[in-house]
Amino acid sequence: MGFRKARMNRLFAKTGKCFDVAVDHGFFNEGAFLGGIEDLAKAVRTIAEAGPDAIQLTVGQAKLLQDLPGPRKPALVLRTDVANVYNPKLHEILWTKMIEDPVGQAVALDAACVVVNLLLLPGQPDLHGLCIENICKLKPACVRAGMPLMVEPLVMQPNEKAGGYMVDGDLKKILPLVRQAVELGADVIKADPCDDVSQYHKVVETARVPILVHGGGRAPTKEILQRTSELMKQGARGIVYGRNVIQHPDPAGITKAFMAIVHEGATPEQAIKLVKE
Repeated sequence: MGFRKARMNRLFAKTGKCFDVAVDHGFFNEGAFLGGIEDLAKAVRTIAEAGPDAIQLTVGQAKLLQDLPGPRKPALVLRTDVANVYNPKLHEILWTKMIEDPVGQAVALDAACVVVNLLLLPGQPDLHGLCIENICKLKPACVRAGMPLMVEPLVMQPNEKAGGYMVDGDLKKILPLVRQAVELGADVIKADPCDDVSQYHKVVETARVPILVHGGGRAPTKEILQRTSELMKQGARGIVYGRNVIQHPDPAGITKAFMAIVHEGATPEQAIKLVKE
């Protein structure tokens, strides 16, 4: 269990909180996800220099972080699965595939954590079952290697209603999926925000492991800073934001603003002073 603790410390050691910047979007074969990361090497350098706790990458792109010189850089969170559920029009056959030997590759890449989806799409129980199979295969390998397992319970709206990858913020759907993720062995949960952020403490209480809140689509700076502050007050242990960093006009500044809220308890008004619009 020593290696697991050491890796968890790389994610949470500073204040027991974590800001993970997700730039693994190119894995999912959806052109709309590539805004801001067309030059991923540049994006990773910019984000790493701003100093978040972790950067979430894929097996083919992890070297962009790990090849950076110096002993102090964000930890690597390695994405282990790819699915075809993010396109504006759903495919007739939905699938999710895990990379080969995910934990072995994570160890070789010096990852601090691996992340895997637990997808819940309306009318797609087979896809949900495939995700459970992935998690069940991943968990014992994580235990053997002392590798923390982050599970991403993702409740999505009907595609015909939302037109693609859109979070369903219904607490009644989020809570049981988060609980299932914990029961399957998650060490960390990356969970959706709920529609009423003031109720997010219920998600935290259900999980009983650290909750990092998923950012979702791009939001105005003031709005996302206010939401982040409230989520942290509700007991979240951190955030996993992607497009709200990489598609922002000032990725370095917004990273510093989120870090101030997550680690220092800064108010949205204090944090926004760190951002150049």
